Amino acid sequence: MSQHLATVYWQRNGVTFTDNQYSREHLWQFDGGVKIAASASPHNVREPYANPACVDPEEAFVASLSSCHMLWFLAIAAKLKFVVESYTDQAVGVLEQNENGNLVITQVHLRPHIIFTGEHQPTNHQVEEMHEAAHHHCFLANSVRTQIVVETIASSPA
Repeated sequence: MSQHLATVYWQRNGVTFTDNQYSREHLWQFDGGVKIAASASPHNVREPYANPACVDPEEAFVASLSSCHMLWFLAIAAKLKFVVESYTDQAVGVLEQNENGNLVITQVHLRPHIIFTGEHQPTNHQVEEMHEAAHHHCFLANSVRTQIVVETIASSPA
């Protein structure tokens, strides 16, 4: 078992607050010391109360799922002796109402583009199998009800 620490910090900064016109900007700090400026999504809270330059929780959720999948994919590829030169995923999360009328991220579409290098190249079938295994092993994918769809983009040698 392991524990993972994140500290979230917000300050009122003297505004009235009860009129709902307060900044949603806040700070995420992680146990390694990294700090990330965060805010509510401007899709949910209008500017200036949300800052589109900051990471919002919905983006972080999508990025976390993408990152977890990628890390497992890389580990599996390395074990199979495939050399990954680069991995780029332009992941997209879909926020919509569920059957209970609650807003939820119902789907996350992972769109990895992977470039392999070297003599030992995987077949498309092997790439699909590696994605399936990565999805199966991803701690975060196993922790959510969100449908995760992997849409592979044809890979090419570097």
